[in-house]
Amino acid sequence: MTPADLAAVISDGVHTAIRSGLLSAEVSVPEEIRVERPRHRHHGDYSTNVALRLAPAAGLPARTVAEVIAPLVSAADSIAKAEVAGPGFLNITLESGALGALARAIVLAGDAYGRTDRLGGVRLNLEFVSANPTGPVHIGGARWAVVGDVLARLLEAAGADVAREYYFNDAGVQIDRFARSLLAAAQGSPVPRDGYGGAYIEEIADAVVRRRPGVLELSGSAAALAVFRAEGTALMFDEIKASLAAFGTRFDVFFNEKDLHDRGDLDAAVVRLREGGHVFEEAGALWLRTTDFGDDKDRVLVKSDGSWTYFTADCAYYLNKRSRGFERVVIMLGADHAGYVGRMRAMAACFGDDPDTHLEILIGQLVNLVTDGEPVRMSKRAGTVVTLDDLVEAVVWTPRGTRSRGSAWTR
Repeated sequence: MTPADLAAVISDGVHTAIRSGLLSAEVSVPEEIRVERPRHRHHGDYSTNVALRLAPAAGLPARTVAEVIAPLVSAADSIAKAEVAGPGFLNITLESGALGALARAIVLAGDAYGRTDRLGGVRLNLEFVSANPTGPVHIGGARWAVVGDVLARLLEAAGADVAREYYFNDAGVQIDRFARSLLAAAQGSPVPRDGYGGAYIEEIADAVVRRRPGVLELSGSAAALAVFRAEGTALMFDEIKASLAAFGTRFDVFFNEKDLHDRGDLDAAVVRLREGGHVFEEAGALWLRTTDFGDDKDRVLVKSDGSWTYFTADCAYYLNKRSRGFERVVIMLGADHAGYVGRMRAMAACFGDDPDTHLEILIGQLVNLVTDGEPVRMSKRAGTVVTLDDLVEAVVWTPRGTRSRGSAWTR
């Protein structure tokens, strides 16, 4: 007997109690009855809180409702007993034969067990990890790599057509700082203000010089900087992809933010938003009126100096995903991006989409690294990070001579 089968048995028991007058006719049977494993094995095989949910409509204490339902559930085939516990929980023990039947069903179903077509035909884009390419993926990204991969598998098991996507933020000031840091390291100069330090910066800088031996002799720092930006970012991309692959996390698409800028997608997104009547000018800047759709304030698209904001790239990227035929866009973000939920939902509405249907943003908590009982602060800029490769090497034995951190830069 599966949890779904047991939920049906409980539902039948509630229906019987209502028809026989044991429960008020005002009680309605929940469409979905929650059945879960109890924390302690001696509490039975499964537990349900259905009585607590029915108590208000029944006008009875939840424990009394549970006492009404318990004998009706106990009478069902494959149920050994149903006992009332606590304020009104129902603990259910299956007959030993029912447990064997479940094991048999699982074995016979093979890979098909647990799969449904509930999301059949839905094209879904799942974006996760998407760490800035200014350093290796650190242990914080490991959480999203695992959760994202598991979620993708569950969605596929429910019938969805899932595309796993990683977004490289390779445009903007962070990449500029990264390039300046590489150039400084190659020249033996101090880390620039707001730049990045650490051994990985020196390793990438050395790799760029090996690839382009004459880079430091280029006339003008701008030309050298362009080389370090292009080559360094490419090396960082390779390392991130290799780290994720070694961790066992697969992506279908690696999308570059720079492509949005190069193709003019930001301009196209603004045109689309303007056509919808949601764009206005104020103080020399171009704004999106997201407050019309629940955001706490309107958002700038183009600054007064004519430069784009990060939010404009977010708009263009969302529109790109929808134009690729994805009916639902799921984005997994860290706790430091919790403020993005309101603006992103409003942005989807400005494009004419229903945020409840077409967009879902999941917020996860930050990873705390503790050594000897004290929190350790990680920083890409200071070069003090525990990388995804470090985690893999710590928990998985690898033979001597196999891939290790930094090999993508040095080979």
